[in-house]
Amino acid sequence: MVNIVVIGGGAAGFWGAIACAEAHPQAQVTILEASGQLLSKVRISGGGRCNVTHACFEPTQLVGNYPRGSKALRGAFSRFQPQDTVRWFQSHGVSLKTEADGRIFPKTNDSETIIACLQRTAKTLEIQVRTGVSVTHIHHEAQFTIQCKSGEKLRCDRILLATGSHPLGYRLAKQLGHTLVSPVPSLFTFKIKDARLQDLAGIAVDPVQLRLTVGDQKFDQQGPLLVTHWGLSGPAVLKLSAWGARAFHQSRYQGELTVNWVPHHSYEDLRQLLGKTRTAVAKRAISNHCPVKLPQRLWQKLITAAGIAPQQRWADVSKQQLRSLLQELTQGKFQVLGKGVFKDEFVTCGGVDLKQINFKTMESRCCPGLYFAGEVIDIDGITGGFNFQNAWTTAWLAAQAMGYQD
Repeated sequence: MVNIVVIGGGAAGFWGAIACAEAHPQAQVTILEASGQLLSKVRISGGGRCNVTHACFEPTQLVGNYPRGSKALRGAFSRFQPQDTVRWFQSHGVSLKTEADGRIFPKTNDSETIIACLQRTAKTLEIQVRTGVSVTHIHHEAQFTIQCKSGEKLRCDRILLATGSHPLGYRLAKQLGHTLVSPVPSLFTFKIKDARLQDLAGIAVDPVQLRLTVGDQKFDQQGPLLVTHWGLSGPAVLKLSAWGARAFHQSRYQGELTVNWVPHHSYEDLRQLLGKTRTAVAKRAISNHCPVKLPQRLWQKLITAAGIAPQQRWADVSKQQLRSLLQELTQGKFQVLGKGVFKDEFVTCGGVDLKQINFKTMESRCCPGLYFAGEVIDIDGITGGFNFQNAWTTAWLAAQAMGYQD
């Protein structure tokens, strides 16, 4: 009998344990979780609804959603991808739904549905799940010896390290000879203090075009934007933070954000539209007639920023004021002063160096019998279910390999 210990009771840990027990019924599988709570990130993800994966079923397209790790995942997704995730949950009694933006959730809109399914399946497969077990050291000779904080020692044949972004996993990986790519935050909101955003919290614009300039690097993204009490959030900002995560960290989260509020208009089309509007509604106050699709309160902020009085008539708007308004609409400059914390989707960029992992099996190239899955390795995706899919795929690959008898 192969004795397998999974360190980490999150998404990757549970999925790896279950997939291993399903593929290798003879294996004895134990999950060790240091905290008292299992599947904590599953519980809070997607605002408590659990965005289990994304409806992108073509591996070559799917990898484009991973700022780090896309090359390593290409082959992995040809073996286990979102369609397989959907099939597994549905075969285990969970009905899923796909939303307009491609995100896939349980039909119940409740992450507890996913948690209950995983825990129920683990119990059915007789996987031993232990909480409050903190691992301090791992020794590797003929077998692995796991030293626990309590003084307990456990012996096993294989280990799956699935500790997410917890420092414990990085520490254990280093103990066993692995190199870490320095972990830094990804998927965060932007702190911005600007009169143009004051009192606009809750206003959303979809789509906007964003460009983040950090030093001599530029990152572009398009999508929905949300104004918050501290600055800007929404999918477009979160995706931008993922692609620029390492550069942004090096700049101490300072940068310049350029916002095009109306990317569906070209600059020239917009210039002509404003000119025609000035003629067509000459006697109307500019604040009361917005010719583009923008929330009224945001429009009023932008015309003020362009040096136009709210009650000024369209007929009285000068050419210089129109140029300033065009600038505000298409190239508004905002200074990013830091990062906010996007607690529901917090993800780390960095982890175990990909070159030290065999992506056919997820086995360590430095320590035979040790496997990795999920966020502990240097892979991260943008928001939308992609980080969970990385967890499911890498854990499934590890599970197929680590349950075999020698």
